[in-house]
Amino acid sequence: MTVNDNHLVSVLQRVIDPLIVMGMLLVCTALCGGKYTGYSLILMILAFFISSAVFQHLDPYNKWRGGRMAAFVRDILVGWAVTALLLVGIGQVSGMDERYDHAVVLLWFALTPVALLCAQLLAHRIGAVADHGGDSASAVIVGANDVSVRFANTITRNRSLALRVAGYFDDRGDDRRPDGMSQPMLGRMSELAAYVREHKTNMIIISQPISAQPRIRKLLDDLADTTASVYFLPDIYVFDLMQARFDTVGGMPVIGIRESPFTGSNSLVKRISDIVLALLIQIMLTPLMLVIALLIKATSPGPIIFRQRRYGLNGEEIIVYKFRSMTVMEDGGKVVQAKKGDQRVTRVGAFLRRSSLDELPQFINVLQGRMSIVGPRPHAVAHNEQYRKLIKGYMLRHKVKPGITGWAQVNGLRGETETLDKMEARIEYDLDYLRNWSLLLDFVIILRTVLVVLKRDAH
Repeated sequence: MTVNDNHLVSVLQRVIDPLIVMGMLLVCTALCGGKYTGYSLILMILAFFISSAVFQHLDPYNKWRGGRMAAFVRDILVGWAVTALLLVGIGQVSGMDERYDHAVVLLWFALTPVALLCAQLLAHRIGAVADHGGDSASAVIVGANDVSVRFANTITRNRSLALRVAGYFDDRGDDRRPDGMSQPMLGRMSELAAYVREHKTNMIIISQPISAQPRIRKLLDDLADTTASVYFLPDIYVFDLMQARFDTVGGMPVIGIRESPFTGSNSLVKRISDIVLALLIQIMLTPLMLVIALLIKATSPGPIIFRQRRYGLNGEEIIVYKFRSMTVMEDGGKVVQAKKGDQRVTRVGAFLRRSSLDELPQFINVLQGRMSIVGPRPHAVAHNEQYRKLIKGYMLRHKVKPGITGWAQVNGLRGETETLDKMEARIEYDLDYLRNWSLLLDFVIILRTVLVVLKRDAH
């Protein structure tokens, strides 16, 4: 839904923001006492087109209009960071970076996102004044139920929407009112049209099941002579939602019930963080990995690296690397999980498994794009085929790339899953990660993983 939806937002996204980017370069040049040259003009033109393309792709203003302020700020910062990185890359390749005053460019990189955020705040305020004289738009909800109460509470918390819910219309008695209602019951559905005309209501939210189609049609007929905008609030919360969102396919509106959290800018943020962290870790741990490889080779026959087929993104098979910790190389239709005191585990392998050092080669998988640093741990193909038949929603964990560490592992669900209830608990944590992913959650999981490993080594 869009509130205060007008042409200003579209213009801001497609034209004004790139112009702000160009203008900030001029301002920063003046602040640093620099000179305007032909290379400054080239940089401004490049910045205009690149920032326009990046921000159009990320569409941060859709988050703003939906009340998701944190997502809006994040997309502005990510969009500008991507723009800056592309400009730096072009400058390095072309040699033009030597023609620019680095102090000017650094100041420009720092101040531009602040200017972009301030411009949106100003535009939003102007839009609110233009639409409602600075006042909040009024809305009423048809249907008092758990979904509509949740919607009303969301609107109340998000003041940036400039929308006020006046109350509910419903034909049910007070004894069937849901818990958590903070707005009053205004009347029956038959009284809605008169109320809307009298109070000049801006918006009507219909929260009725599809089975109530005749009543909805009658309601729309009654509202035909009002100017109120009418929206339908679908009852999708009866399903097990995972990253639910609205989208369009070929111009047709659809509702995503189960989707990967890594779409749009989230995918870019996740991939950049994976590459940066994986590279740093690989550089720091290369000497340690060489020592481990020599120990494995010297203490037991067989290859250093164990390659096993696992399920990756969207359930496609990938090859995952680990330091070999056992005397066998199981990767067939039946794979026996390692148990405590398993005779197949080598002496070096026991230490590697206990300290999780056997997982280090998987940072190569991360750089290849097959895995992420944080995500559901990949299981052997044989285990996937076994548990997908036993655990509801098991395959949903493959909506994202598998990870070296995960939410389940830092909550004690690591290693052998000898009973079905242990695997069910692990899957529940995996799905919880998909529902609630954020970059902060990834950071928390990485930090907790390090603490768990250090604590385990101390014992």
